[in-house]
Amino acid sequence: MGRPRALVLTALPQGALARLGEFADVVPAADRPSLGFTDEQLADLVIGTGATILITDGDVVGRCVLSLPLDAVACLGAPVNIDQQLAAERGVPVLRAADHDVNAVAELTLALLFAVSRRIVVADREVRRGRLYRGKVPPNRRYRGTRLAGRTFGIVGLGRVGRAVRWRCEGLGMRVIACDPYVAEATHTLPELLAEADVVSLHVPVTGETWGFIGDTELTAMKRGAVYLNTSRGSLHDLSALVDALRSGHLGGAGLDHFEGEWLDPTHPLTRLSNVVLTPHLGEATNDSEEERAERIVEDIIEMVAMPTAELA
Repeated sequence: MGRPRALVLTALPQGALARLGEFADVVPAADRPSLGFTDEQLADLVIGTGATILITDGDVVGRCVLSLPLDAVACLGAPVNIDQQLAAERGVPVLRAADHDVNAVAELTLALLFAVSRRIVVADREVRRGRLYRGKVPPNRRYRGTRLAGRTFGIVGLGRVGRAVRWRCEGLGMRVIACDPYVAEATHTLPELLAEADVVSLHVPVTGETWGFIGDTELTAMKRGAVYLNTSRGSLHDLSALVDALRSGHLGGAGLDHFEGEWLDPTHPLTRLSNVVLTPHLGEATNDSEEERAERIVEDIIEMVAMPTAELA
C-alpha cells in the first residue's frame, strides 16, 4: 500500500504539518471559500486529490463526503459541521482535539474581568482621542474602577476551566465560591451564588439544562453593581435580559467572549454600552493553544490510520 494522502483545509502550525508530512502526502486546499466548502464541493475536492484523510475546520462533511473511502476525518474545532452519526454508520472515525486549553480560557476570563472592573477599554479610547479632560473632570475620577481583592468571585461550573479560574482569583485575594450540581466541593446553589457574588462567571457546556438558563430572573437576583462574565457560550444567557440589566444600572458591567453564531450585529444595543467588553471567541486564540491542538490531532490521525497496518504486521 502507498502512503496515505491528507487533504488539509485549515492552517496547521509548521511543526504539526511537518509531522503529518512524515506519515502522509499533504495536499493543501487552494481557493478555499471564506465560509468553507459545502458537502458537494468538498466531495469533488476529495475525489480530485485522492485524499483518504481529511483535516477540516468549519467545512461541511455530510452524505457526499462520507460516501467516499476515507480513513479518518479530523477537526481542529468543534465538529459541528460533520454528520457524526452518518460517519459512525459508515465506519469513518471523526477525530478532534477535545480538551480545551483551560489556561488560555481562564486567562481570558481574568483579562475581561480586569478590563471591565478597571474600565480599561473605554479609558484607552479616550487617551487615543485626546479627551482625557473633557467636561473638566480628571480621568482618575471619570474612570473609577473596582478593587478586586476582598471581593467575591462566583464560578458557575467547577470543571477544568472553572478550577483554573478559581486558583487565579484566589491569587488575587478574592473569595471564590462555586455552584455545580455535579461537583461536591461546589457548595453553593445557583440562587445562593447569585446573591453573594460580586462577579459571576460562567464555565458550563451548553445542554438542555443550561440553554438560556441565565435570564431576567437570574440577572435580577445578582447583586447590584455585580459584573457578569461569559467565556463559555452565548446561548447560555438571554441577551436581551442582559442588555436590560446593564442599561438599568443593576449590573455594573459584563465581559463576553461568545455570541449566538459567534456574530454580533454592530448595531446591537450591547455595542453602545461603555460598561461592556466584547471579544470574538478568543478564549483559546493563542499560538500555544493552536500548536498543541494541531500536534495532538496529527498524532491521533497517525495512530488511527496506522493501526490496521500495525495489527496486520
